[in-house]
Amino acid sequence: MFQPSTLLVCGALVLINLAGGAAAGAEKKLKVTATVTMVADLARQVGGDRVEVEALMGPGVDPHLYKAAASDVTKLQGADVIFYSGLLLEGKMQDIFTNLARSKRHVYAVTESIPLDRLLEPPEFAGHYDPHVWFDVPLWKLCVDVVVKGLSEADPDGKDAYAQRGAETRARLDGLHAWAQKKAGELPPERRILVTSHDAYNYFGRAYGFQVVGLQGISTVSEAGLADVAKLSDFIKQKDIKAVFVESSVPHNTIERISKDTGVKIGGELFSDAMGAAGQMENGYDLGTYEGMIKHNLTTIVEGLK
Repeated sequence: MFQPSTLLVCGALVLINLAGGAAAGAEKKLKVTATVTMVADLARQVGGDRVEVEALMGPGVDPHLYKAAASDVTKLQGADVIFYSGLLLEGKMQDIFTNLARSKRHVYAVTESIPLDRLLEPPEFAGHYDPHVWFDVPLWKLCVDVVVKGLSEADPDGKDAYAQRGAETRARLDGLHAWAQKKAGELPPERRILVTSHDAYNYFGRAYGFQVVGLQGISTVSEAGLADVAKLSDFIKQKDIKAVFVESSVPHNTIERISKDTGVKIGGELFSDAMGAAGQMENGYDLGTYEGMIKHNLTTIVEGLK
């Protein structure tokens, strides 16, 4: 017959084992690897505490030029789910994603849910769509569906949680879009001319009523020539543009030269192909989040052009 002290000890051991099992279960998170920071942020928003997300490309990294290292391939192979932007944004990595998908891995291009008739296909990027869809917030909201699907297929037990967080993420993005429309409305239409390093803001221009002029094309692979610089300088003078803008993931030297030649100020640094570092605050916004990046960019643009 058990003595009371023996029962207490056994009960304590059972509680310890149960607590240890619960802790071990809580620590088991879905391993998600994303390419660019915007996609990683979307995976975190939808995945919540059920996922552990790692971005291959950090702040200031240009995805157009990025070449995967052996360590990146190892991270991709070890991931439960892989999300990338698509539309050839990560052009030099496309073969890797194709091969991983053929091996029945959970690999998803988040932009695959966007209808083709809502994508831009500028003539200078003939045959390809402009990949910078995240600057049109309603378009980026469509990418939530792919993330919910991908996480749910890899972790069926979390399906309801991912659906709920997906709905909450869409609602936040609706609020962000409304904020962006109001902020853009602080500038009269004739002053909404955005001059930057490369054509990363065409979707932004369409969504919020800006004429966008980039020194380089959609991809940063090719460099701007002297004729391009002269043409843009003439355009700035003709339109009496108040400010031009540099980008965090593109060298500043050419835009700085144009600023000097035209006498037009640099209105600030924008984020284009990568967000800022987590916790990096500017204008009161966390540049390491998608929402913070969008609000920082619009605030910088509007204040610079006023």
